[in-house]
Amino acid sequence: MSEELDQTQGNLVAVVVTYNRLSQLQITVDHLLNSAPEHLHTVVIVDNASTDDTATWLAAQDDPRLRIHRSEINAGGAGGFETGMRIAMDEFDPDWLVLMDDDGRPQADALKTFHHLDLGKWDAIAAAVYDDKGEICDMNCPSRNPFWNPRVFLRTSLRLGGRSGFHLKPSDYAGTQPVDIDITSFVGFFIRGAAVKRNGYPDPSLFVYGDDALYSLSLRKAGGAIAFHPQIKFEHAFQTFQNEDRRFRPLWKLYYYHRNLLLLYRAASGPLFGLVLLVFLPKWALKVRHHSGETRAFTRYMWRAISHGLRRHTNVAHDDVVEWSKSP
Repeated sequence: MSEELDQTQGNLVAVVVTYNRLSQLQITVDHLLNSAPEHLHTVVIVDNASTDDTATWLAAQDDPRLRIHRSEINAGGAGGFETGMRIAMDEFDPDWLVLMDDDGRPQADALKTFHHLDLGKWDAIAAAVYDDKGEICDMNCPSRNPFWNPRVFLRTSLRLGGRSGFHLKPSDYAGTQPVDIDITSFVGFFIRGAAVKRNGYPDPSLFVYGDDALYSLSLRKAGGAIAFHPQIKFEHAFQTFQNEDRRFRPLWKLYYYHRNLLLLYRAASGPLFGLVLLVFLPKWALKVRHHSGETRAFTRYMWRAISHGLRRHTNVAHDDVVEWSKSP
């Protein structure tokens, strides 16, 4: 830890992945650079080959704390985080990294709070993420693996697989102490540089969805300690599933979502994976009712998601995934 830094946690580097959301990225960068240099050393921004004005805007920025990387292709969130984390580790050797999407950002004083907490026993920390209305962001709610905890497994089973059985509760957000967890998202995910050296990087072949959950679960499986800390607060202005009809838009997203969810379920459940399939596959088939007018394309994507997920096949070009929607 650097002797020059008046802080508890040492050198912190942020990694932000962006794609065609310049207005959100600008807000996030502003929030980050409002943090004092002793609380945030560098911001690594991975532009995933955006086709809007993102590259032009980034090229005009002159803050010395910004490290900008322009990818040649859109590698998805998974590829973006892998690239950004490698740059952060190779060029800055940070004590800690903090990860976020372009529409996720720390609330005021969140990074200052992070530096003044006692985190000595933890390898990674998940922030308390709220949506832009100030409500708990459900999609970023950390969880415990029910297959590692009999009480959590029973609670989850009684709720017929419902999220409330294994995700954290509002009372955890209202507290002041860290809560042990197994799985979390990459919005407000703090991880020690030493843990990255031991655990490696996210799998870029996942493209989008589940890369964060699989990565945090792998860290726990390797013996790492992860906590949710309610005093570190982030905002996530997400748009996923904001449409009332619950359609995946664009449709190709449902492929990655369900394929990668199968990979996560297998990693979490181990020998009970067959039981998980009995619960979830029928529910997934029923989602077709949300996609009237595109039933054939939905079925094509869902079938490939399940087939590839069961075979753990992730070596699929994104351009090919997009083209599947155009097949007859």
